[in-house]
Amino acid sequence: MTQAKARVLLIGGSDSGGGAGIQGDLKTVTCLGGYATTAITALTAQNTLGVFGISDVPDSFVADQIKLVLDDIGADTIKTGMLHNKSTIEIVANTIAPFNIPLVLDPVMFAKGGAALLRPDALDTLKNVLIPMAALITPNIPEAEFLADMKIANEDDMRKAADIILKLGCKAVLLKGGHMEGDTLVDILETSENSQRFIQKRIETSHTHGTGCALASAIATGIAQQLPLPEAVARARDYVRKAIELAPNIGKGHGPLEHAHTLAK
Repeated sequence: MTQAKARVLLIGGSDSGGGAGIQGDLKTVTCLGGYATTAITALTAQNTLGVFGISDVPDSFVADQIKLVLDDIGADTIKTGMLHNKSTIEIVANTIAPFNIPLVLDPVMFAKGGAALLRPDALDTLKNVLIPMAALITPNIPEAEFLADMKIANEDDMRKAADIILKLGCKAVLLKGGHMEGDTLVDILETSENSQRFIQKRIETSHTHGTGCALASAIATGIAQQLPLPEAVARARDYVRKAIELAPNIGKGHGPLEHAHTLAK
């Protein structure tokens, strides 16, 4: 009998363009050897040029998806992405809480083209209700500025912001430095015990749609596969970097990654 695959429940919005959101998450988990299940919180009408419409899924139906998956299939990690509004955040938190499964929280606030994916009145709920439940939160610079309520201009600021976010109650923060200027890309993994710096050379490309979703889903898969957190982060960063390097040049705007680069030709 083959060993059961590590299970990752993906909770987030659908991306009709296929590059990010639930679609990108499904590809990532599958291509890293995990088994993905889903609970869709919102439908988006989008392509590589932007997000042109958002339709929320009723909260009761979001809860039904989560309960039915966890009661039957279960999960080794849960990864959340786009939650969009206050009531969705609350229903997700209340539904997953009894299961006590490690949560990787990607605090999705903006699409690559700038469209708002989290309503302004939902920020406090995210900070006070869901973040304290997280084993890891993976904000980029703009998201971290909102969560920490400070401007981030350099690495020292990144560490300060990560410490502030850590104090919201999560166990770890991976603050992604992709929005900083310069040829070197630095991410900082902060826990109550230590701080770790991950460095890579920046790739100049417009084909980066879905990088945040892929990174968080890749880390969630690593945790589900029982990798230590720093190893899960390092593998996820390598996976996303290769996916950017091999991006398929699709669309007229911010193109998607090549999620399937791990598959044998």
